[in-house]
Amino acid sequence: MDLTAGPPAPSGAPIAKGQPVASGAPTQREPGASEGWFAGRLRSMFPWQAQSDDPVVTLLRDHRQIHPHADVGVLRRSYAIAERMHRGQMRKSGEPYITHPLAVAQILAALGMDTTTLVAALLHDTVEDTSYTLPQLRADFGPEVALLVDGVTKFDKVYFGETAEAETIRKMLVLAGRDVRVLVIKLADRLHNMRTLGVRSPASRMRIAGATREVLVPLCDRLGIQALKRELEDTVLLNLDPDRYAAIDEHVRNRPQWLPYLNKVIGTIHPELTRAKIKTAISARPRHYYSIWKDTESSGRQIPMELPRIVIVVDGSQTDCYAALGTVHATWRPVPGRFKDFIASPKNNHYRSLHTTVLGPEHQPLEVLIRTEPMHREAEYGIVATFRDSPVSAAGRGKAESPDWLRRVLDWEVVADDAERFLDALRCDLTDAQILVFTTDGRRILLPAGSTPVDLAYTLDTELGHGCVGARRGGRLIPLSSPLVEGDVVEIISQGPMASGPSKEWLQFVKTPLARLQIDRWFADGGEPSTIAHKVKLGRAAIGLALRKCDRGLVDDAPLLALVEELGYPDLEALLVAVADHRLSADGAVERMIAAVDQSPR
Repeated sequence: MDLTAGPPAPSGAPIAKGQPVASGAPTQREPGASEGWFAGRLRSMFPWQAQSDDPVVTLLRDHRQIHPHADVGVLRRSYAIAERMHRGQMRKSGEPYITHPLAVAQILAALGMDTTTLVAALLHDTVEDTSYTLPQLRADFGPEVALLVDGVTKFDKVYFGETAEAETIRKMLVLAGRDVRVLVIKLADRLHNMRTLGVRSPASRMRIAGATREVLVPLCDRLGIQALKRELEDTVLLNLDPDRYAAIDEHVRNRPQWLPYLNKVIGTIHPELTRAKIKTAISARPRHYYSIWKDTESSGRQIPMELPRIVIVVDGSQTDCYAALGTVHATWRPVPGRFKDFIASPKNNHYRSLHTTVLGPEHQPLEVLIRTEPMHREAEYGIVATFRDSPVSAAGRGKAESPDWLRRVLDWEVVADDAERFLDALRCDLTDAQILVFTTDGRRILLPAGSTPVDLAYTLDTELGHGCVGARRGGRLIPLSSPLVEGDVVEIISQGPMASGPSKEWLQFVKTPLARLQIDRWFADGGEPSTIAHKVKLGRAAIGLALRKCDRGLVDDAPLLALVEELGYPDLEALLVAVADHRLSADGAVERMIAAVDQSPR
């Protein structure tokens, strides 16, 4: 099944060797006036309506194409229960409600999801919208299906009021931590709802499309499921900015001579790769509408900006990808600064490919993507590729494949005071780019771009964060507020149980929700050290660290005593307590001491 609802989007299906894939563009529709179009699209998804009285024949056929030994009996049984429970319910489009869970299951079957996921998809609205209860569902289909359905079941606004949406997302992510298929079902559910959004009011379309852009599209990207993400983004653009969508649609329809040009490109490079004994499959790779819009916005242009693009799928190893790259660069001149190696350094969602831009035929800039067939499948399906290819049990994969970012979200979900704060933190986390940093013992840690050593410390361990007093990057001391960058190797310096705890100043620069939540909780719990002696030790330790940053040390307390007099403290103990309480900056105190010593007569 084609997962795209109009805008050109590449398929994860096998590519014809050496042949361009022509991609048609969608017919532009006004979002509010296209009920017939959406209904027609639904009908095109279900050819059984014209061919058979069996509503699940297409679903079973598509599922068996990828999972030939699947138990279709349980699919028929789950459909029968869903149809009976939803009987009499209608969608806003006027169609029977059962068309929705069936469409969601169809999307998941096209992705290659396992039988259990399809069963849960067929039943995903029964607990929320009918008298069918979760205990009944668990008794009929087992705990695995029950968990998946529970994960996508919304909380009732009658009981949860304005926090219902936040509580629902919080529950969904918590259960996704146990089985990531919860998120995959939710994304397919939202995709079908976005396809049929044209029958809703303008305000409803804007609200749903906005929520999709803020939370679900980034979640889809983190899972690497580009086959879903492209259409989600395009339908978001259609509903949030229909005029811009129409302009891009017109551009795509009227771009001159693209297909002949791409035929020429492929006709040139394919023989060269064959001569180099590199087996490949080559296709055109048009950008989807949202991607064109994003590039146009970032360039500041008024007209849509898009370069012709091809993808070369290598039948071989990643070494063959680099050989293919050499052939491409030998055929056409590469554009400086436009090469990216996502094989040696994959994206955080495990995307791997070589990207280059060359001056192709007629000196036209041409984008080229190069990857192996397994890389191509993973680029299209992300985490879902595991369910298509692996013989491991679905239940085991659902648990084992929880990605690092999801485990990180669950870490700070535990300390979030309420669901609304959790949702705000989630939105913030999802909008940030990601960087990969390393600890000195080789651990790979994923953080939001702009994160600091304090963020890293709290990500590693809460007590390490509370006790953090300094950090080294590449062996050199750096301020705790220093933004980390991709590839940094960082050592956290901690005072352990002797630490005074976090500083409120840290809230001005930390990026991760976990760090912010843990710092807030520490102060809310009154975690400051209780004894003067403890504070004196902490203050002295902070002064010592600040001196080491400046390559200095103390022979005795004379410079400190001079500072006590200069700043008007009653004694040294009072000054050190002020440092421990963060009322006096250790770095500022050391700057004054160094200046005084350097200016004093020798």
